[in-house]
Amino acid sequence: MSRKINKIALLIANVLIITMAGIIAFFIIDFVGLNSGHADRPILSSQRLGLFLSINAIICYFTLYISNTFSKKWAGFLKKEYIISTTGVCSGIALTVLITELTEKPATVPFIIFFFIFASISVIAFRYFTVKIYTIFPSIAVNDSQERTLIVGGGQACKMILTDIENARKDINNPFKNIFPICIVDDDKKKLKSNIRNIPILGTTDNIIELCKSENISLVLFAIPSASIEERKRILDICAATKLKIKIVPYLGQILVDHNDSVHLLKQVKDIKIEDLLGRDPITFDKQDIKELVKGKVSMVTGGGGSIGSELVRQIAKYHPKQIVIVDIYENNAYDIQQELFMEHGDKLNLVTLIASVRDYDKMKLIFEKYKPDLVFHAAAHKHVPLMETSPEEAVKNNVVGTYNCATLANEYKVKKFIMISTDKAVNPTNVMGATKRCCEMIVQHMAQKGSETEFITTRFGNVLGSNGSVIPLFKRQIESGKPVTVTDPEIIRYFMTIPEAVSLVLQAGAMAKGGEIFVLDMGAPVKILSLAENLIRMYGKVPYKDVEIKFTGLRSGEKLFEELLMDEEGLKSTSNKKIFIGKQILVESQELINNLELLRNVAEENNSEKTIELLKKIVPTFKRQ
Repeated sequence: MSRKINKIALLIANVLIITMAGIIAFFIIDFVGLNSGHADRPILSSQRLGLFLSINAIICYFTLYISNTFSKKWAGFLKKEYIISTTGVCSGIALTVLITELTEKPATVPFIIFFFIFASISVIAFRYFTVKIYTIFPSIAVNDSQERTLIVGGGQACKMILTDIENARKDINNPFKNIFPICIVDDDKKKLKSNIRNIPILGTTDNIIELCKSENISLVLFAIPSASIEERKRILDICAATKLKIKIVPYLGQILVDHNDSVHLLKQVKDIKIEDLLGRDPITFDKQDIKELVKGKVSMVTGGGGSIGSELVRQIAKYHPKQIVIVDIYENNAYDIQQELFMEHGDKLNLVTLIASVRDYDKMKLIFEKYKPDLVFHAAAHKHVPLMETSPEEAVKNNVVGTYNCATLANEYKVKKFIMISTDKAVNPTNVMGATKRCCEMIVQHMAQKGSETEFITTRFGNVLGSNGSVIPLFKRQIESGKPVTVTDPEIIRYFMTIPEAVSLVLQAGAMAKGGEIFVLDMGAPVKILSLAENLIRMYGKVPYKDVEIKFTGLRSGEKLFEELLMDEEGLKSTSNKKIFIGKQILVESQELINNLELLRNVAEENNSEKTIELLKKIVPTFKRQ
């Protein structure tokens, strides 16, 4: 039933209820002897009652309509809406009394008083019980602005979400107030034809597509946080085939508990993203270890406005640091994360945002001197592979020189831990960016070997979905603009993780570290970039190769088909987290490295690209430029 028809039906129902209240009022005053008249106001006869109630019915219809009583379809038990309803009723009765007075067919005072009382109580009661019926049978309540929702999973998460939805309806400003669950699917066949919070379980996950059509569903909500990755991918593939909006609850290990130790799961649901279709288990981390690492300490994040740096800052802010110092050369990104944190944490977070370059040793020295960080998370880097191929000296200035500056200052100012973010492209590098990051790893290991009070750590991971330089933003722009999606090679594969996972690795590594380690994340099976592109196209409700063309452009300069996570000579050592491994520290000839770095700095500052690459190959023997 459309919202307009529902509105008219409810208006008519209320008018009938008001009319019945008038009849009841008449019989009561007549029964108790209050229907007595006098010269100016005769007894209220049944004929005059009929005229009064007929006029009142017409007027109340319009006063209720004008007061917009039914605009929100009674989404919750809100005082404001009850006041509006009562006002509409009383206004209608008052206008009726005025008209009947003017036509010299007035009602008696006792009747008017009783009518006011009964009509108001009746309308409020009707409204209250209708809300309750809508809660029990939500499909009745759905209007054009509300989302008919199918929930996947009939477990505890579903119950929590339904409770949150019910509470959301009581708050007109709640962003989830328009979610109306229609049905549930669950693969436990014992649950079929039962219900949860009065929402029926109508089928299994195999019935999702047909139920979405038959029940006119507009939103699918995946609510199985404990599902295995294979099961999750299978079900989400079915959900994606509906071409409807899909929201999902986080993995079990990612569900957040608020400061009251309560879980509000509905607030944590998110739109489905491409990473949800990767077919890889999420990485879980020991939050207590991270809390002990960060709490009460001054944390500096270089490149704090970038995709990785800004997520580092977000996560650090949750663990009650003494202070966060953001250092970034790009003021727009730095400003964005600063304002986001101000909105999220207000005055509770001691945040300093500085515009500075890690290339500038003197400026960085002033920053270390003034803020005396306990922890340094070094995320500042140039990382676009093709761009660095054409400007190798810039990669050296920012990545190598910047890392050396920050690591040297961390040692000088006795920073507790210096955590450098590296990449799988540093393993047997075939491009300038990877070679410079391998240099950075060597610098960090050199600092660790010299017996510093600072613990120097490297974290290495693969491609990060949605980060600056990731293929996902490019694919999205191409799809949205109606252009072909470009993939370099049909066989190219990459290891992927999400930005929060990557950052959690950095924090966990910092908590575990003793100094000198290279922490590597087991990222599971690699993903074909072609499959990634095809899935993303489907998420836009389009058909690959039909609605959106996929073009193969060939490998770019410095790019390889397969990324490696560890050099052969590093080996692997397990940690307390089965997904995190430690690469064996490689001994670095310190004096030779320092001498070569000095030469590398000089040729880079002379903007000599050829000599820059020659020196990179000398420092990193495994660098084989393609």
